[in-house]
Amino acid sequence: MAIENIKMPQLGESVTEGTIEKWLVAPGDHVNKYDALAEVNTDKVTAEVPSSFTGTIKELVASEGDTLSVGEIVCTIETEGGNSEPVEEAKPAADEKANEMPAAGAKPTEGLKGEKGSSQPAKASGSKARYSPAVMRLAQENDIDLTQVEGSGNEGRITRKDIMALIESGNIPKAGDAPAASSQQIEETTQEQPAASTPSAPAQKAPSAPIQSAPGDVEIPVTGVRRAIAANMLKSKHEAPHAWMMIEVDVTNLVQYRDSIKGDFKKKEGFNITYFAFFVKAISQALKEFPMMNSMWAGDKIIQKKDINISIAVASDNALFVPVIKDADEKSVKGIGKEINELALKARSGKLGSAEMQGGTFTVNNTGSFGSVQSMGIINHPQAAIVQVESIVKRPMIMDNGMIAARDMVNLCLSLDHRVLDGLVCGQFLGRVKEILENMSKENTSVY
Repeated sequence: MAIENIKMPQLGESVTEGTIEKWLVAPGDHVNKYDALAEVNTDKVTAEVPSSFTGTIKELVASEGDTLSVGEIVCTIETEGGNSEPVEEAKPAADEKANEMPAAGAKPTEGLKGEKGSSQPAKASGSKARYSPAVMRLAQENDIDLTQVEGSGNEGRITRKDIMALIESGNIPKAGDAPAASSQQIEETTQEQPAASTPSAPAQKAPSAPIQSAPGDVEIPVTGVRRAIAANMLKSKHEAPHAWMMIEVDVTNLVQYRDSIKGDFKKKEGFNITYFAFFVKAISQALKEFPMMNSMWAGDKIIQKKDINISIAVASDNALFVPVIKDADEKSVKGIGKEINELALKARSGKLGSAEMQGGTFTVNNTGSFGSVQSMGIINHPQAAIVQVESIVKRPMIMDNGMIAARDMVNLCLSLDHRVLDGLVCGQFLGRVKEILENMSKENTSVY
């Protein structure tokens, strides 16, 4: 027999970690190669971890709710043949060593040990602590001294959840702060020195008190998907300076055109042609003319994306998914409508694949589908902008001849990353989208 390790797989091009949402196996279960072992959530997709071997589950190293970096061991499997020793973990590569930081107060030949009787997990042994890229990035962005953070992961490993909890509480340890003393150290110090001779310590910011439930309240557990949504929204709001613009568009001609063809279109194509498909088409066309809108902030540079891949927000009862329409500028209204329909069905049935969630460059959100007329969306990180398409409503408008007429009006609300975009280009972009939409009609627009 041989013991093999199953590790957290790479579930997307920019995914660095995943959260074990649910184990599908237990120790002692026999599995075949490629069988699903666990459901894993990332900030981009929900996927299953497949087995790389045929054998018997030996140990579940990670628990449900644990967040692990790509390459970390999630479980072990006993396979036939070979010896019974577990596979030795590979030594960290050079780029991993670059992410290692010395543990606070550790000597070259000593590891950190947890306090006897302490409920906190012991720190990882050895003179250095290893941190995942996501943990390192969050620590650097929020000026957190990782040597003073207690980890809740395996062997005291600091996870992204630990860092996010610190950020949300506001009790962030900074470089140069004294490490927190154990209860034993405090007791010894008190015995050795009279209280009067002890210099007063600077006031520390108390962590936020946990919110307590009252009788009748309903406590809803935070799922991995909801946790990923929260982390991504928090990251976007922390990093991107948001600014907002709105434009009003007269889509009377478009409404009449769509209403005149929707019945025959449904019979011929088998799905509904929605207003949203026309909006995505108009926005993707304008993005081609204003490529700066299709950009991303990359620290020391701005990356202007060549492909126009439109992310669309699809909500279910308790989750938000953002599948992508690839090369939207090259597709017809019918092609875009078909993809919107297929991606929405997959999202709501939990069948979206990782590839269908990757590569978005600009987001269009159909907030009008539930009656909204004005909203300020949070940018889909790392993109530079998002457009909210609001409800089409009939309003009295003053026409060019001074007459008042009932017109079909819609608001387009743009949220922008002010590091990348300014008011001039955004105003020009929205003006072009308005022009395209107001000229969509039976006479000059084809859905094919």
